[in-house]
Amino acid sequence: MGVPAFFRWLSRKYPSIIVNCVEEKAKECNGVKVPIDTSKPNPNEVEFDNLYLDMNGIIHPCTHPEDKPAPKNEDEMMVAIFEYIDRIFNIVRPRRLLYMAIDGVAPRAKMNQQRSRRFRASKEGMEAAEEKQKIRQEILAKGGFLPPEEVKERFDSNCITPGTEFMDNLAKCLRYYIADRLNSDPGWKNLTVILSDASAPGEGEHKIMDYVRRQRAQPNHDPNTHHCLCGADADLIMLGLATHEPNFTIIREEFKPNKPKPCALCNQMGHEVKDCQGLPREKQGKHDQFADTMPVSEQEFIFIRLCVLREYLERELTMASLPFTFDFERSVDDWVFMCFFVGNDFLPHLPSLEIREGAIDRLVNIYKNVVHKTGGYLTESGFVNLQRVQMIMLAVGEVEDSIFKKRKDDDDNFKRRQKEKRKRLKRDQPSFIPGGQFSPQALGNRSSPQAICNPRQAAFEMRMHDRQNSTTSASPNTSLTPDGSPSLGGGIKRKPEDSDSEPEPEDNIRLWETGWKQRYYKNKFDVDASDEKFRRKVVQSYVEGLCWVLRYYYQGCASWNWYYPFHYAPFASDFEGIADMPSDFEKGSKPFKPLEQLMGVFPAASGNFLPPTWRKLMTDPESSIIDFYPEDFAIDLNGKKYAWQGVALLPFVDERRLRAALEEVYPDLTPEESRRNSLGGDVLFVGKHHPLCDFIVEQYKTKNTEAVDIPPELCHGIQGKLTLNDNAVLPDQVVQSPIPTLRDLTQNSAVSISFKDPQFAEDFVFKATVLPGAKKPAPVLKPGDWEKTSNDGRPWRPQLGFNRDRKPVHLDQSAFRTLGHTMPRERGMPGMYPNAVPLGAYSSPYARPLMGSQQQIPKLLSNLRPQESWRGPTPLFQQTPQRTAGAAPLLAWNRMLQSPNQFQPAQYQGMGPMGYPQRPEDRMDRGRQV
Repeated sequence: MGVPAFFRWLSRKYPSIIVNCVEEKAKECNGVKVPIDTSKPNPNEVEFDNLYLDMNGIIHPCTHPEDKPAPKNEDEMMVAIFEYIDRIFNIVRPRRLLYMAIDGVAPRAKMNQQRSRRFRASKEGMEAAEEKQKIRQEILAKGGFLPPEEVKERFDSNCITPGTEFMDNLAKCLRYYIADRLNSDPGWKNLTVILSDASAPGEGEHKIMDYVRRQRAQPNHDPNTHHCLCGADADLIMLGLATHEPNFTIIREEFKPNKPKPCALCNQMGHEVKDCQGLPREKQGKHDQFADTMPVSEQEFIFIRLCVLREYLERELTMASLPFTFDFERSVDDWVFMCFFVGNDFLPHLPSLEIREGAIDRLVNIYKNVVHKTGGYLTESGFVNLQRVQMIMLAVGEVEDSIFKKRKDDDDNFKRRQKEKRKRLKRDQPSFIPGGQFSPQALGNRSSPQAICNPRQAAFEMRMHDRQNSTTSASPNTSLTPDGSPSLGGGIKRKPEDSDSEPEPEDNIRLWETGWKQRYYKNKFDVDASDEKFRRKVVQSYVEGLCWVLRYYYQGCASWNWYYPFHYAPFASDFEGIADMPSDFEKGSKPFKPLEQLMGVFPAASGNFLPPTWRKLMTDPESSIIDFYPEDFAIDLNGKKYAWQGVALLPFVDERRLRAALEEVYPDLTPEESRRNSLGGDVLFVGKHHPLCDFIVEQYKTKNTEAVDIPPELCHGIQGKLTLNDNAVLPDQVVQSPIPTLRDLTQNSAVSISFKDPQFAEDFVFKATVLPGAKKPAPVLKPGDWEKTSNDGRPWRPQLGFNRDRKPVHLDQSAFRTLGHTMPRERGMPGMYPNAVPLGAYSSPYARPLMGSQQQIPKLLSNLRPQESWRGPTPLFQQTPQRTAGAAPLLAWNRMLQSPNQFQPAQYQGMGPMGYPQRPEDRMDRGRQV
């Protein structure tokens, strides 16, 4: 969801919701990778029932990663996706259900944001390529050195959109992957797998939530099901709270900012393309071939425990002396609703509410002050009480002017501090730093010192450099003649780039000055602020958007056609008289078809993913919809500093005109394109050991064409309709591999069938409440967790695993002595008795000769242990965990003493990377290479 910094704010305000994942790593024996047995107990000491994968959060980092080299082709991308899913499955280990959801055709309200993202990506990609080529030519013209330019086709991430060949191939690969895992992995033995690919309409996370809502409404649903949802979007936290399930956890990658990236021109680390000088790379140390390789570190994962977040919110939202009965579940729904005001994927945030300025805390405080007057809660099961919302928004409007002035003061103070910091760094910077063999070395550098060569020449160059610097810096405002003497003329004008002040984007609104509302509407909407009718129209559209978003989160998509028709939001003080505004939506609306959505969100540069005649509508000057595809467009920074934070001023797509233009080219579609342009559904997979397997096989044997209900007793209480699938995976039938490096499944025992969620009447309301029979999880927070100054002044660190009472493993003094003797010296961890002189200590060529009267006292100061350094065992939060499921932790000596032949590699001889079966010819080729 488009809430910048929401997760950062949430994790800082409620730190105990974060838990570091404990992950069992795969082992290798004699070069053979031993698969992890995911049927064993979860090493996190918690058992999950259902795992839901928001697949787009997996597809993007696997196809165009930022922290490692990109895959070379589409096949490698698919294998990377398989490996990512395997890793998530190994951490979570679900016991009942695995639900994979890929983004399908989105509602019209979401398509506007998708359109903005894709146009931006195309524009920024072309600008980056042009800038790279320009800098490359300049460097080569100056005689710089650059490696030859690689001729590599650029991967267009816009292909990760429903309707493209890439997404169709991904669905085929995932069906193969699921069948393979059901046949070979013991952790998948009794698992039900549901795949909702890009042909099924709806965003991935909302398809997951729709499934959860509909299963909760069934009589056979287990109210104590433990859910785990994988995804990085901030709206997953809101969606998880909206389910009111007591056991809901989110797993996501741990965000680590400022990861180093190599220069795209010279492939060296330490600078960006714009700062590249084209210098040849200098040799660095003995292993120079690794000096400039991209540092590849495996991404770590964290859990977000929503049950703990509910504990925090219960303490924060509980109010006394209310004129009505306090209901914590209703107050959570109100909190979720208030978070929408700071931003989401469907509406721009209000100008006065910035999450970095504590907007949510401000809203909560106003809510707690006003709720006594409202007479009830703001929302109920996804429906908004506009009269009560009006009271909250007008209360925010009363402080809007002070919010804008404080924002300006904070911004000025920040700029002043930054300017003083730059001056201080410039003043403290040494005038000259020697280079080459005399350059300063970082402390702790273990590389051997270079031998000094030709020191006289190096000293001469240093003196000449120092003399030149002292001459040129005699007077900062004195110009020099060609021979180096000071000129009698005037001073040199200071260059703009030498200025301490950074260029600021022009701000014509000036929200901190009187008249800000008039300037805002004139600049953003091109209307006068006195035009009450237009302002009313903007506010009504925004109110409709708030009602639509909340309904989308709690009940499903209220309308596939609705969207907010403006680029900017109104002010909170404009929310006057909204109580009587209508908030109903048209019923029976239908989503776009996949290729129609591509025409609505793609720029012309990505037209190669569309049929030729459809593509022509984007580029032909005579096209009736050519105005939908501008080659260039403005980006309004809207008070922000960076372009990615600005607003892309793109024209909105007129659905009526688009459909009229497409009617003329629809007959040109091939049968394959028509298939990709059709809407599909979900597919359910089970293995031969699953109780539902025989029931599904019987449906295929009898060729029953009617939909049948799932017997809930055979499928962990899951209910829905099953219909035969034309492209089904069937037992004893070969499953063709869509990836050349992976062989076909010739002994398949898995089966698949089309699945449809339980259906309800269009006006049915899913109740947002805790189900009867649900057990409240045991409290996790302790009194010290509420205080920011807890943990005895130490920085807060996430808990490891779900068991708060996990006992740390301690080493006694003899164990520390053993480690001290066995660990290498250069690690800086000397043993308990390091006073023995190491062999050859006085034969070093760098040893200083002793004076005649001086005794030979070894230099042991570096090996002496500081006083009071042994203060008992290392605390748990400072230890690096080494745990495996169902086994005691492996200490250092236990790992060294393990027999390398404890595994029998014969049974894995036919397995390739990740445990996939290889084709026979691949193994023969590998044998010949060896």
